[in-house]
Amino acid sequence: MHLPFHDLHRHGFARVAVAVPRCRVADPAFNAEQTIALWREADERGASLVAFPELGISAYTCDDLFHQRALLDACEAALARLVEASLAFTAVGLVGLPVRADHALFNAAVVVHRGRLLGVVPKTYLPNYGEFYEARQFVPAGQARSTQIVLAGQSVPFGAELLFEASDLPGFAFHAEICEDVWVPVPPSSFAALAGATVLVNLSASNIVIGKADYREQLVRGQSARCLAAYLYSSAGAGESSTDLAWDGQALIAENGELLAASERFSDDSHLVTADIDLDRLTRERVRQNSFAANAARHAGEVQRFRRLAFALGRPAGPALRLQRHVARFPYVPSDPARRSERCREVYDIQVQALTQRLRAARIGKLVIGVSGGLDSTHALLVCAKAMDRLGRPRRDIVGVTMPGFATSERTLGQALRLLEAIGCEARTIDIRPSCLQMLKDIEHPFVDGHPQYDITFENVQAGERTSHLFRLANHVGGIVVGTGDLSELALGWCTYGVGDHMSHYSVNASVPKTLVQHLVRWVAESEQVGSPCSEVLLDILDTEISPELVPGDADGQPAQSTEARLGPYALHDFSLYHLLRFGFAPSKVAYLCEHAWQGAEPGYPLAEIRRHLQTFLHRFFQTSQFKRSCVPNAPKVGSGGSLSPRGDWRAPSDGEAAAWLAELDSNVPQA
Repeated sequence: MHLPFHDLHRHGFARVAVAVPRCRVADPAFNAEQTIALWREADERGASLVAFPELGISAYTCDDLFHQRALLDACEAALARLVEASLAFTAVGLVGLPVRADHALFNAAVVVHRGRLLGVVPKTYLPNYGEFYEARQFVPAGQARSTQIVLAGQSVPFGAELLFEASDLPGFAFHAEICEDVWVPVPPSSFAALAGATVLVNLSASNIVIGKADYREQLVRGQSARCLAAYLYSSAGAGESSTDLAWDGQALIAENGELLAASERFSDDSHLVTADIDLDRLTRERVRQNSFAANAARHAGEVQRFRRLAFALGRPAGPALRLQRHVARFPYVPSDPARRSERCREVYDIQVQALTQRLRAARIGKLVIGVSGGLDSTHALLVCAKAMDRLGRPRRDIVGVTMPGFATSERTLGQALRLLEAIGCEARTIDIRPSCLQMLKDIEHPFVDGHPQYDITFENVQAGERTSHLFRLANHVGGIVVGTGDLSELALGWCTYGVGDHMSHYSVNASVPKTLVQHLVRWVAESEQVGSPCSEVLLDILDTEISPELVPGDADGQPAQSTEARLGPYALHDFSLYHLLRFGFAPSKVAYLCEHAWQGAEPGYPLAEIRRHLQTFLHRFFQTSQFKRSCVPNAPKVGSGGSLSPRGDWRAPSDGEAAAWLAELDSNVPQA
């Protein structure tokens, strides 16, 4: 079935749900109806799977009532009612009930879909300590002899090593475990993930005591991160016996360490949470981290025990199911102010530590840096200042150089001079125009004869002269040149190769994206990392439009060039860079996520504009700029979003083609 562009399933997502119905102890008929009501709600919300609590059909707190045939027969009759009701639903349901097999009683998860029992998964580890006495009523999965049982009139696969795989939703494979199974050092779900399960489901009861809810969340998030999987966790709620225990009905959904959804606790009513999980991301992460496959090979004996049970979800055609997941507009920049501040602090510390190590190792006493009055050189200078402070050296060992050219504005030059003074470094000004004119004359450029030919040669002569002066000055004073260019510029190839801003002795900003640089500068200003005199000029620099200032401006001194007017918004380019570099997503998925992220923003970006700028990014990143990245200076990696060093995260041929990415964009992203 061909899915519309805006349907989440087309881009590797699946909606899942965790439900906590109100129950009655030892009343399977009532519990079944409560389960069906929440199942129906989950299905109407577009969920492909819904998980219910452990022993939810009987209630967990039946104790020795589990030895009563009337209760067990009523549970099986309630299951038959669920099977009948499931004919109306697309969503797979995982319900908990006691199951008789091999003359024993098992605490089991039963997987139900469209009138069929897909499998029965018994609990592997039975707690028999503290308030738990499950071994009094149940036997563990390891004592089962049968691999197929008859339940509710159907012959059903039985065992803890069952993996359920949807044939019509790529990447959707799930495994069930029960409560205590995830509390042991090596949960069954760990082996299930190695066997291919991307969605791990835990049917739990889990009474509540002080602090347990936080620990559950840590456990769920940790298991999802360790297994590179989604993890769904249910727990029993209102209606369970309070003879000796209390119940909070906590429902959790996590993905690769991130909590996507959590229910209200201590609700008196039945409740449900849903989340859209990214199956594509999970499978790509497993491919990228080849240690995952190595771990599976090491535990081949456990992995090979799993039986893969295929089924078709059979979702009916209908309107596009829209993504309900939060997608950050600025993936490199946390939206929460507290987290953003902590991120800035850590990035800054990484940069400073790396530069101090380089200075110690090189036994170099001075730093030479070109300061333009723009964001990147400003932040690099702030790193230099802090590095000198950490080393106990005077900031006068920093030689900050302003190098006005043909298009340098009074504003940026003034900001640069004010910044150098506030930092307290040695400040020098070198007018590069005479040497640039000599170069232009030597190569017979029309500009020297009065022709306003502001071409790439004109621009790069200035960029090259600046870098040439910095290197020779560094030789002269016994220092190293600190590079200022950022990750976004490297991605787009927005730097002058070789003798230009592409080159330095050490580059502190090379894995910091443009959208993060401005927050770093603001954080340094507000936290007064290098002293209060800097704060005012830093805020002025933040208000300055990004421009290379290589082409003369207008009569009022306004820059003739705007980087974003020429290249497109850095907000979009950094978004594309993150999702392509970190996850290897197809361009169509990047466009889909970007449109979703910017929906409702002011100003926003319509799909047509996103498509146009993404096309620019793909062409520049994959086809025209790699040769610059193949020989970048040393620089510290600062984030999991990656770096573009050929010695680190990104190794690619300098003469590659962008055709495949552009074709995918053209074929799969509508024009409007």
